[in-house]
Amino acid sequence: MPAHSHIEHMEKYHGNDAGGSAGGDRGCHSGHASHMEHTGGGMGHGSAADFLRRFWIVTFLLLPLAATHPSVADYFAFGAVELNKWIQFGIATAIFGFSIVFFRHAWHEVRAREYGMMTLVSVAVLSGYGFSAVATFIPAIGVSFYLEISTLIWVLLFGHYLEARSGAAAGDALAQVAKLLPARAHRLALGDGLEEDVMVSVLSEGDVVVVKPGEKVPADGEIIAGSARFNESLITGESVPVFKKEGGEAVAGAIIEDSTVRIRIKRVGEHSTVGQIQKLIAAAQKTKPRSQRLADRAAKWLTGIAGLTALGALIVWFFVLGKPFVFAATLAITVLVIACPHALGLAIPTVTTITTSLAAKNGLFIKNLAKLEVLKRVDTVVMDKTGTLTEGEFGVSDIVSFGGVSEADVLAKAAAVDAGSSHMIARTVVSEARGRSLEITPVRAFTYTPGKGSAAEVAGMRYAVGSMAMAGEHGPVSGEARREALRLSNEGKTVVAVASPDGIIGIIGLSDTPKKESASAVEAFRARGIEVVMLTGDNERAASNIAKTLGIGKFFAEVLPEDKYRYIAKLQDEGRTVIMAGDGVNDAPALAQADVGVAIGAGTDVAVEAGDVVLTRSNPLDIVRLIDLSRAVYRKMIQNLLWALGYNIIAIPAAAGAFAAFGIFLRPEIGALVMSLSTVIVVVNALQLKRLNLHDVA
Repeated sequence: MPAHSHIEHMEKYHGNDAGGSAGGDRGCHSGHASHMEHTGGGMGHGSAADFLRRFWIVTFLLLPLAATHPSVADYFAFGAVELNKWIQFGIATAIFGFSIVFFRHAWHEVRAREYGMMTLVSVAVLSGYGFSAVATFIPAIGVSFYLEISTLIWVLLFGHYLEARSGAAAGDALAQVAKLLPARAHRLALGDGLEEDVMVSVLSEGDVVVVKPGEKVPADGEIIAGSARFNESLITGESVPVFKKEGGEAVAGAIIEDSTVRIRIKRVGEHSTVGQIQKLIAAAQKTKPRSQRLADRAAKWLTGIAGLTALGALIVWFFVLGKPFVFAATLAITVLVIACPHALGLAIPTVTTITTSLAAKNGLFIKNLAKLEVLKRVDTVVMDKTGTLTEGEFGVSDIVSFGGVSEADVLAKAAAVDAGSSHMIARTVVSEARGRSLEITPVRAFTYTPGKGSAAEVAGMRYAVGSMAMAGEHGPVSGEARREALRLSNEGKTVVAVASPDGIIGIIGLSDTPKKESASAVEAFRARGIEVVMLTGDNERAASNIAKTLGIGKFFAEVLPEDKYRYIAKLQDEGRTVIMAGDGVNDAPALAQADVGVAIGAGTDVAVEAGDVVLTRSNPLDIVRLIDLSRAVYRKMIQNLLWALGYNIIAIPAAAGAFAAFGIFLRPEIGALVMSLSTVIVVVNALQLKRLNLHDVA
């Protein structure tokens, strides 16, 4: 598969086909999300430029149209009335042609039965132009809207230019991720080994590339020559450069800071880190917060209400109050133009678009945007101890032997059994034995019991390595062994018993230390009114020691992996809204049970299936940042919804002449300007999220 084909596809989709017709030829998804595409991230600067071009052409055409308007022509005695009428018809028709972009999007709305702002605008423009055109050929009608409708189109084009500019500023997270990659790479040619500059898109697995200081890594791969510091902040959000040498993994998008390395490409396209990130973001963009679904329904209702109000205004002012038809029709058109279901439809998507991008920049990948509304009301955070609150890197601190067995023999037997296990504690024991150059004997009949430990035959005798409970099931436990295990446990250490059928031959003590950010995270949660609960498979003493150090008041110890979800359910039964944070592997059931599951410490492997949120860093403060982000996002959602609803509640009656007693009447072009500004206000308010500093957690 060609390298980064998925990325190229997204770049093409989001960038290069916007210039010709303001997005009209691209197709459109249903409803207000589609309109967001044609004014914002989907078309970006190309759309803005196209609307601006149309605006200036219409501005030029408006001058002769205004000059030939009956009131102006009569005042200056300019031209014959009959000739002016046809000049106005020709110019207005040309201007009408520049509004076709609105009709294209209205057609998509009608076809999808998602009637919105474009439908209303198109009805208003078509009605005004159609009535005027008929009046041109039937002089008895005597009136036309050419200047008014053309001015309306002029204002609409300028308004959509503003929307497109502000929408592009909101950013497209997928396009931003695509920019993580360089355009070209230095590939070593087969045979002569000379460097050749090629497009990143032609790289494939097995290619060798040269990356120089200041350049970005073009694809995931293994370092085969050289060493350097890699700045992976654009990928993981981690600002501290990582030193890597031969044999290390290089991640696409990382910037090399200090020296040249050679990298053999291992993953390209959708299988690469950048491809995985794009898939996460694309999946998230398909989800909707609950408030967005409500806003979408309200926008549909608003479209119908605006249409009925326009019809009602026409009937009341013309048939009931006896006002001139032109006056009544002008009010009806103004109602259609000023109603802005678009502002309501964009109130949430603009916020979530920026949120997705902002979260990704900080190493927070939200799979389901509906969880944002859950996050802001979380009152309990359950955190797995090992690897989440602590470093998760156990070190052997004590070895106690019994019955004349040497410490080296205890460690060697334990390492032989644990060599078949992938558990963190088992890997630590094996690593310690190798560090002491002890022989690790091959074993037979290996078994692993989750939450307890491992067992296997070593040199014809079966040994068990794990908890004291497992050792007791395997053979007798002496009082001396119990006392030593209790002593180590009281010191907050994890106890690993090594037992033969004759009894425990030794005990290994392992210690883990809290992460430097854990205490700050616990305090930050407390300041936000959120209780932290620790969950661990460790014994009561070890758990208590860590909890006391970090200031955690509630914890559950000696919890088997398969039982963790029960403790989450218990807290939920108490009426709590719970986040569960774990490694996303052993904690999958608990993450699924929680109101929000957070897989922490994914690093560059963001394709973690478990959890609603994936955090690239193994930093508990990132969960605090996630909470802060959700609360800020919710505030913006509410502000936008209140503005959009409030605007329409006031604007539609005003346009229909409800405030006529106070001398308030709105013309269509004024209504169009107000409508466009209402949408811009929604987008600009959402843009304020970009100023949110997630690094300052206190």
